[in-house]
Amino acid sequence: MKLLLLSNSTNYKEPYLGWCMPLISDFLRNEKKRILFFPYAGVKVAGKNYPESYDAYSERVATIFVQHGFQVDSIHNAIDPIEAVNQADVIMVGGGNTFHLVHEIHANGLIEPVRRKVLEGTPFIGWSAGSNVACPTLRTTNDMPIIMPKSFQCFDFVPFQINPHYIDPHPEEINDAIRHGGETRQDRINEFLAVNPHITVAGLREGTALWVENDKITLRGERPLRIMRHEQEAFEIEPGSGFDFGFNA
Repeated sequence: MKLLLLSNSTNYKEPYLGWCMPLISDFLRNEKKRILFFPYAGVKVAGKNYPESYDAYSERVATIFVQHGFQVDSIHNAIDPIEAVNQADVIMVGGGNTFHLVHEIHANGLIEPVRRKVLEGTPFIGWSAGSNVACPTLRTTNDMPIIMPKSFQCFDFVPFQINPHYIDPHPEEINDAIRHGGETRQDRINEFLAVNPHITVAGLREGTALWVENDKITLRGERPLRIMRHEQEAFEIEPGSGFDFGFNA
């Protein structure tokens, strides 16, 4: 199994896919050049609404990837999506709304075909929602539930949950006049852990990625990974570190 799970596609004030394209190119260095892209999370892209947004999303991604020698085909154009998965050299899932992404994956019967294909060795790339669906379920997404999927079940490539775009709460740095009155990201993760005490959550900060080969993981990027478990003190894994699915070095 070979996975590249990115927190985000674009850093603030940087070009689209700017920070991660060198990492993606390195990840795919010895792979074939045809990529099957899942645009299902793109509900609104380039002023287009679903389903026309799929065309805009896939075109946006393909335009950048072709500059690096890769061809991107979008699964939404496939006559037979399952057969498209079966023939894919690489599977890549873009970010957006995770609930809509998972709804479309289930509606097209793609959970088991993608899972089988990736476990057989086909490389998988995801960012944001696309990384969230590499987990057992979507339940640590940050997104609004704009649609009800058939199930919250995802591809289950890794035995823990990723929270993409993880941000640290620093309420003392916020002016009282604009202080957020609701739950912080950490509050919501703590609620998840209270209900699911046996599951680990990995807080994947912006500009970082998990490079997974079989059951070995390397943290790429310049910021640490935060590991959170029920009623345990959270701890950090530093960039460049290698560890296993239990987060042991």
